Amino acid sequence: MSAEFGGRSGLQGRLSHWLRGRRPKQTADEGGRETLLLAAAAAGLPLAPAAHPAGYRCSCDRVGCPTPARHPVSFAWQTQSTTDRAQIERWARHQPQANFITATGMVHDVLDVPLQAGREALERLLATGVEVGPVAESDDGRMLFFTLTRGTPEDEDEWWPCELDCHPDTTDEHPGLRWHCRGSYVLVPPARLPGDHGVHWVRGPEHPLPDPLTLLEALTDACARHAGTDADQAGTAWPLRH
Repeated sequence: MSAEFGGRSGLQGRLSHWLRGRRPKQTADEGGRETLLLAAAAAGLPLAPAAHPAGYRCSCDRVGCPTPARHPVSFAWQTQSTTDRAQIERWARHQPQANFITATGMVHDVLDVPLQAGREALERLLATGVEVGPVAESDDGRMLFFTLTRGTPEDEDEWWPCELDCHPDTTDEHPGLRWHCRGSYVLVPPARLPGDHGVHWVRGPEHPLPDPLTLLEALTDACARHAGTDADQAGTAWPLRH
């Protein structure tokens, strides 16, 4: 009996050791993702779970999803969005493949521009000493500048609604500068897109959020220059004030 028990214990010990040896890569990947999400939440960006790639399609059950892996999984994403650390940890661990969106217009807005225009504007802003906040790049050709919001819940008349950007499938119709504010959202890094693409930080959320007006001239100028050289980048979409 004791020999058999000892044999089982030895096998279990070897099995546990083998499993521990296979875990570090997965743990490191999950830890890196979770750490980045928590850093975004700590900076005040409210998060909610989003869809993720399923091959070249979206994980949602919508046939022909127009924004694969880019949209929230819940229709209640605006009220669901949170900076609560414990809730984000639960989501990240229970939904290990999920992307996350951040709801704009609560604490922050996002100025969303074509990638090349954004890179040009970022270089210009940094060279002239302008305070630039967090910046993210999407491998499918967009750059996201995170800023303070122009409205607050305490001052409802100052909300800037963003009905256009409530519908990300209109991106192709309005490929210039898009101002994500109240009622909109963007993917927050790290995020995965179909085709082995992704969204990642260029400047992390540790950078303070600037006033959007300090970036706007450089971004609109860069977008105007690039609109003339690429027909796919023509047009500028502006949110209307409430």
